[in-house]
Amino acid sequence: MAEIYSEDSIRTLDWQEHIRLRPGMYIGKLGDGSAADDGIYILVKEVVDNSIDEFAMGTGTEIRITVEDRKVTVRDFGRGIPLGKLVDASSKMNTGAKYDSEAFKKVVGLNGVGIKAVNALSEMFEIQSFRGGKMKYVSYSRAKIVEEREIEDTDQPDGTQVVFLADKEIFGNYHFIADYLEAMVKNYVFLNTGLTIVFNDHKYFSKHGLYDLLTENMNGDGLYPIIHLKGDDIEIAMTHGRQYGEEYYSFVNGQHTTQGGTHLAAFREALSKTIRDFYKKDFDVSDIRTSIIGAISIKVQEPVFESQTKTKLGSKDMGPDGPTVRNFVMDFMTRELDNYLHRNPDTAEVLLKKIVETERERKAMAGVQKIARERARQVSLNNKKLRDCRVHFNSNHELKNESSIFITEGDSASGSITKSRNVNTQAVFSLRGKPLNSYGLTKKVVYENEEFNLLQAALNIENGLEELRYNNVIIATDADVDGMHIRLLLLTFFLQFFPDLVRRGHVYILQTPLFRVRNKKETRYCYSDAERENAIRRLGPKPEITRFKGLGEISPSEFVHFIGKDIRLEPVRISKGDSISKVLSYYMGKNTPERQDFIIENLYVEKDELR
Repeated sequence: MAEIYSEDSIRTLDWQEHIRLRPGMYIGKLGDGSAADDGIYILVKEVVDNSIDEFAMGTGTEIRITVEDRKVTVRDFGRGIPLGKLVDASSKMNTGAKYDSEAFKKVVGLNGVGIKAVNALSEMFEIQSFRGGKMKYVSYSRAKIVEEREIEDTDQPDGTQVVFLADKEIFGNYHFIADYLEAMVKNYVFLNTGLTIVFNDHKYFSKHGLYDLLTENMNGDGLYPIIHLKGDDIEIAMTHGRQYGEEYYSFVNGQHTTQGGTHLAAFREALSKTIRDFYKKDFDVSDIRTSIIGAISIKVQEPVFESQTKTKLGSKDMGPDGPTVRNFVMDFMTRELDNYLHRNPDTAEVLLKKIVETERERKAMAGVQKIARERARQVSLNNKKLRDCRVHFNSNHELKNESSIFITEGDSASGSITKSRNVNTQAVFSLRGKPLNSYGLTKKVVYENEEFNLLQAALNIENGLEELRYNNVIIATDADVDGMHIRLLLLTFFLQFFPDLVRRGHVYILQTPLFRVRNKKETRYCYSDAERENAIRRLGPKPEITRFKGLGEISPSEFVHFIGKDIRLEPVRISKGDSISKVLSYYMGKNTPERQDFIIENLYVEKDELR
């Protein structure tokens, strides 16, 4: 029977109710802090963005950020919010100074939404403004005023301080990962030369902008010195490395546009056009761009982003009378990159050699690729290895946050996951035995090895991540020696040939329970010995204890608990100081004696600590 639809069905929500009911509209996915784009990091970013905008307007050369457990404090030394408007600025939607383009010309936040979203999604939110020897303080809980003090005298320097504690009702048992926060802080200083950010007592500062960003993020030296080009409202840095694929960092008004947009598309187009024109050869664009690492930052008046989280630029115009973003980037790149190559013939020679070598390798692999694609197509038709999900993208053809693929070992594990998965958003890919150790091999092995070829086809990453079919690539192997080995072999494959899949936070390890502890009334699943001991104490004497030796031993009726809303995923992260080539060489190379010595030495250390 249809539900009654009447005047009583129509509701008008307060702004804070709407944010709390539909947080995804304002901060993207919620998450628990395991991924860099989880909502709690967006909350931090929204607060810091306001401080960055103050710096961009010429005030406040230092920002202090402290994260203690879950409490976040951000203090800037800008002009401070006008004291009489502090409540309005922090708790009235669509209120701010940024509607007047003369006050804030080329900044990130324009709609007066961000900090209100933080307020509404925090169980504790305090804001203070210091201005001209006076201070105003207001505290909130879930956007409702808890305390508002009168304006009083202060000896504090001008600026704004925000302290907040994200709401556990919204975010659950969340946690901050310091690496993600540090990466955010570094990007801020790379894009704002002259700005110092003190994050948990560590100072971050950049002299050379995007040049420093590339140096920080590259694993090893580039094939030629970094090309660094700067102009009014635009900065570009680029080189080619030895990795496969393309790697880009793009920014608009200091905002990290992780999904690119108009400006990044123009950069890639301009790069290909300039190279072709300079060498007077019609190179394939893939040969030009393979192994590139590049960064672009532009400043746009009133940018148009495709969502409140501002991860993709949709702007086509620079302003009412300015050129389009595409033309602006194209004109700058074709002029400045061409000039650079003429002035630096040594770099031009190395670049040409790289393109020609890539072209030669691509043509040599053409026959192998054709056969491999046909094989993958036939296997896909017969659905032998991939049990796909129904939904991969949203209406804007953006990857759904929930779209996932589990890579399993053997039929028993894949069977359990297949029977308990969400068929709409969770796919399963079943490996047959242990994959090949791909360290030191060329990309030709991806097409010649059936497992790798079919996995690449399932993910749809042959030509980069633009058409990646799953947001989460989850390695689901047994918690034993063989399972760990398979995990390492898969990670080697991804890092060797598709490092961006890891860099962009798409690869995870599935955590499944090691033990089940139960009595007649209650069942507890334990992921460690400590959790098992705690469960035994709580459930009383002589509970039944089961040790899960492999994923295939977990029944589908139980597995559904471990891959549903309470799924535990461990993100695979590359530390900024890690060189992929050195890591793979050490762990997957032919230096077996060295690894044996390392294991023996660390085993003794662990035993000493246990004593």
